[in-house]
Amino acid sequence: MASADPTPATDAADLLTLLASRGWTLAVAESLTGGLVTARLVAVPGASSVLRGGVTAYATDLKASVLGVDAELLAVRGAVDPEVARQMALGVRRLLGADVGLATTGVAGPDPQDGKRPGLVHVAVASPERTEIAELHLDGDRAAVREATVVHLLALARGVVTG
Repeated sequence: MASADPTPATDAADLLTLLASRGWTLAVAESLTGGLVTARLVAVPGASSVLRGGVTAYATDLKASVLGVDAELLAVRGAVDPEVARQMALGVRRLLGADVGLATTGVAGPDPQDGKRPGLVHVAVASPERTEIAELHLDGDRAAVREATVVHLLALARGVVTG
């Protein structure tokens, strides 16, 4: 499914192939990416054999009520926080009955959110074996930040799945 020159599309295909080889399923929780990660995955033929679904929890209260993120954590730290990303990944895994959960939260811009600058992003991957979180400091406009988030999350997920 992949070419020698990695692109976001081949990264998605590679991730789905890796997951299928392990017999694992995938679920995605998105905030600032607003469905871009899920769209990238479903663009791959055969994605339905691995991808269980995605939740776009753009509003902060949905992160708590739908994904199970601790409401006190959200009240104290806001939605742009590494622990929020971790809890989103674990929550979507549980909610959709998947082996692996991916999550994105951050500030795409153009304005700061809760005192955090545009380009500050947290992504998380929760697998049966481990959970990884990455903090990103991305440059560019809103579209560039969202696209770079997808690329970074898919790369992180590949690393977690391969061990």
